[in-house]
Amino acid sequence: MSTFRTAALDESTWPAFAELVTCNNGVFGGCWCIGFHPEGSSGSAQTNRERKQARVEAGTAHAALVFDGDDCVGWCQFGAPDEVPRIKSRAAYEKGLTTLPDWRIACCFVGKGHRRQGVATAGLQGALDLIAGLGGGVVEGYPEDAASVPAGFLFNGALSTYEQLGFRRDRMIGKHRWVMVKTVKGKRPARSRRPAAAR
Repeated sequence: MSTFRTAALDESTWPAFAELVTCNNGVFGGCWCIGFHPEGSSGSAQTNRERKQARVEAGTAHAALVFDGDDCVGWCQFGAPDEVPRIKSRAAYEKGLTTLPDWRIACCFVGKGHRRQGVATAGLQGALDLIAGLGGGVVEGYPEDAASVPAGFLFNGALSTYEQLGFRRDRMIGKHRWVMVKTVKGKRPARSRRPAAAR
């Protein structure tokens, strides 16, 4: 079994990230992991790539990349709510919202040929480690039960992966989708929490 390592998505790791996306046909129809950002997917893979790269260069895109040796084989995207606002089941989520989390887990992706090998778990753990380094705080994710949804549509990852890493179920916002919550202890002072009205 492979031993994975994780690294933050930044200018130094962009080439490895871009290679994985390119090898997987732009991911989800050319999304380039831009769909959860405020601008959303443009419908053009090239434009999405350019927008994602610009965000990485500006430091406004966060993800834990999973490496098997020198190859990037997956990632777990995360960010503050204003960085990744376009979550799935958003209307249902906002109906029961009282306070925004400090961080959200957004897109979870594993490249072809590497699925069911622990990449998603490594990516989520890597994201939590990076969040701890950024101050920690309340983290939400919005996974679905893998037994009820085809693997290719588990954009936010599997419910069991979150439970394995200590998230608790908060509330349902879809037929199979849960709001999962975990408080991560920071390695420096935590971000201040914002009320829902501040979105």
